[in-house]
Amino acid sequence: MKKVYYLKSCSTCQRILKEWELGDDVELQNIKTEQMTAEQVDQMISLAGSAEALFSRKAMKYRAMGLNEKTLSEKEYRQLIIDEYTFLKRPVLILDNQIFIGNSKAVVAEAKAAL
Repeated sequence: MKKVYYLKSCSTCQRILKEWELGDDVELQNIKTEQMTAEQVDQMISLAGSAEALFSRKAMKYRAMGLNEKTLSEKEYRQLIIDEYTFLKRPVLILDNQIFIGNSKAVVAEAKAAL
């Protein structure tokens, strides 16, 4: 399975998708218009090893909801990602049993090499 979870309105995601030069065999899911299911989030968590690894603390709602002052459990991270797409670090690329999370230069380069 080859799939990318991204945000179409995010210029960083758009730049990375161009850099990756994805083929027609890669499914794209715009998480703003096509909400992620609990099963999809659970699959990402199992590949990533934890929900916290998928969680973006840069999301504007993170501070607005006062989450920066709390210690969150894995269950809470999971539910926040399911309920609010902005909490997913993006883009997320799944290549069979590999997962690449976020937009750091190292992750983007690893994903490009794997593609």
